[in-house]
Amino acid sequence: MKKRFVLVLPLLLGAALLPSGSAPPAQAGAVPSPAQRVAKLTGPESINDTEARFQLKSTDLGILWDNGSGEILSAFGDSYGSGWTGPGGGAGDPATLDWRCNVLLRSKDRNLADGMSFDSAAEDRPGHAKQFLDCKKIDRDEHTVIPTAGISVGKRQYVQYMSVNYWGPAGSWFTNYTGFAYSDDNGQTWTKHPTARWQNTVAWDDNFQMNALVRKDGYVYMIGTPNGRFGNAHLARVPEKQVLTKNAWRYWDGKSWSTRESTAAPIAIGPISEVSVQWNAYLGKWLMMYLDEQRASVVLRSAGSLTGPWGGEQVVAKGSDYPGLYGTYMHPWSSGPDLYFTMSQWDPYNVFLMHTKLTDDGLKTNLVTDPGFEEQTGASPSPPWQLNGRGGIDKTNLGHTGANNAFLRDSIGLHALQQNVAVRPHHRYRLSAWIHTADNNTETMLGVRTLRGKTLAERPGGAHPQYTKVTVEFDSGRESLIQLYSGFFGHGQDVWFQLDDVVLEEIR
Repeated sequence: MKKRFVLVLPLLLGAALLPSGSAPPAQAGAVPSPAQRVAKLTGPESINDTEARFQLKSTDLGILWDNGSGEILSAFGDSYGSGWTGPGGGAGDPATLDWRCNVLLRSKDRNLADGMSFDSAAEDRPGHAKQFLDCKKIDRDEHTVIPTAGISVGKRQYVQYMSVNYWGPAGSWFTNYTGFAYSDDNGQTWTKHPTARWQNTVAWDDNFQMNALVRKDGYVYMIGTPNGRFGNAHLARVPEKQVLTKNAWRYWDGKSWSTRESTAAPIAIGPISEVSVQWNAYLGKWLMMYLDEQRASVVLRSAGSLTGPWGGEQVVAKGSDYPGLYGTYMHPWSSGPDLYFTMSQWDPYNVFLMHTKLTDDGLKTNLVTDPGFEEQTGASPSPPWQLNGRGGIDKTNLGHTGANNAFLRDSIGLHALQQNVAVRPHHRYRLSAWIHTADNNTETMLGVRTLRGKTLAERPGGAHPQYTKVTVEFDSGRESLIQLYSGFFGHGQDVWFQLDDVVLEEIR
């Protein structure tokens, strides 16, 4: 068994300045343990023997949704037959590669502890999973068509897909548009709707090119990201009977639902890709799972509302444990603290069922990712933390809590640690951090600014000979993305600065 993952944060006591004491550390929101592999679902030596049953030797993604009739439908991306040799997609003998841009399998398996069995597939002939959405297979036109989300409304199944123009460098691809297709026979035949499409821009930066879909209170919600793996998440919704009516969709602008897509405000800061969103009854919160390309990790956020605020990232699976990981989709039949999800790996280019445990302490959500620097592995801060000046990571139990803390050290000029965070416009927030400095450090600060550099609030200070909790409150105004920062300005003497247990919470 892997060691249980626990993220340590400071207890929020609400004082502006509070000396370090014996307050117990606190978590914030959904806290997953490191994921463990349950079973290989597709390809050779998988529990489903998909190569023999469906001529499906390699595939990826495995997007999951409940069809409303006692089955899980699972949509996969580019898929290959016996001619595939790997590693990765598209490798093999063209004569026998049997490339299908997408396939769909079905499952009734509710016992996920030993894997997820597939009962049937959408087929074009017995024993052959068919390509259920047509694609041109022409590079720089429409190279492939890949599902990104699925949902059922009544007996109708909807799939959202992306039309990929071409593949770029690692983590980058460029889409023509994203669109809806629907099926009224449980996924056997599909119709691409001609107008329920979100066309990409000339700059390839439309915010709804890869999406997750959820239902709530008579609406279908779409959580969208741009093409590739480096964008923010945005939110839209439509009455569930009007999914295919493009002009009925409304976009969350941070305050209300707008008719204009261009007003959509970020609800979670990237890099976000291949996003999966689900209501978790055990926690009473929404969960958002995706690959953070910069951290090479699958991460989880939680929120009480789809509009946010979304908590900081919690690592679920690391690329160091599962090389080439991507494409994670939560299973709708997960229950209690057990969260199951599909995950792809580029080599062996197939899909696995994964499992993690969830816990929650009921405290307010901390919007900061890696607030105690415990996930830092190198000598210098890594994303999402940014170092402006000279500093690094202490790993010698010099922090307020835990083993790690960040530090700055120099004699002159501005030196700071900073992180960009998504907030809800027109809400009140409290930023706090535990700071410890040299006795001769005369100018320290903790603050928040816009991404354009305008200061929203700052708490100036001097030396903190012992770890001291420093707090500043601010109103986000019209901003949906802000940068928190903390550091010092040197005046000629060698000084040092330590930072730990940073918390950003919404207070109203």
